[in-house]
Amino acid sequence: MPIAAQQVTGQQAQDFALTDMYGKTVKLSDYRGKTVVLEWNNPGCPFVQKHYTSGNMQKTQAAARADGAVWLTINSGAPGKQGHMTGTEAQSFVRKTDAKPTDYLLDPRGVVGKAYDARTTPHMYIVDASGTLVYQGGIDDRPTADVADIKGARNHVLAALDELKAGKAVSVAETRPYGCSVKYAS
Repeated sequence: MPIAAQQVTGQQAQDFALTDMYGKTVKLSDYRGKTVVLEWNNPGCPFVQKHYTSGNMQKTQAAARADGAVWLTINSGAPGKQGHMTGTEAQSFVRKTDAKPTDYLLDPRGVVGKAYDARTTPHMYIVDASGTLVYQGGIDDRPTADVADIKGARNHVLAALDELKAGKAVSVAETRPYGCSVKYAS
């Protein structure tokens, strides 16, 4: 399924199909009618570690899912590059970190990551129930790898999800993503 070069906030998010950590094919369109959060992940990245070792990412995942959102964590790391994982390794990561995604998807060729212009880990996207991309950017407004900076940060993902739940437009629809570069094959 061909994917456009970059996703534009306010327009329909392109559908994609990826294999999950159990070998099952998952499509974005499987979740039409629900809000979907996409999180680009690289467990070797200090910025990702900041949000996972502190429990911030897991709390954000759990809050989103408790409100009915679907959370898809995507790993676009290429084989031989930092962060690349097999399905078994992804299962271990989810278990060890007590992560709360709906599913963990593998994109080792980087097709979906490049199509969404995912540049960093974490890089966050929110697709509303109608399939429109309503947010893309950082998880929060503190672009550091310091766990202490989580306190007092504006969690852009939770703020956007709260606005959607209240029937409002997302007031901050794009922010600068921060973290490690996605480790694509080329």
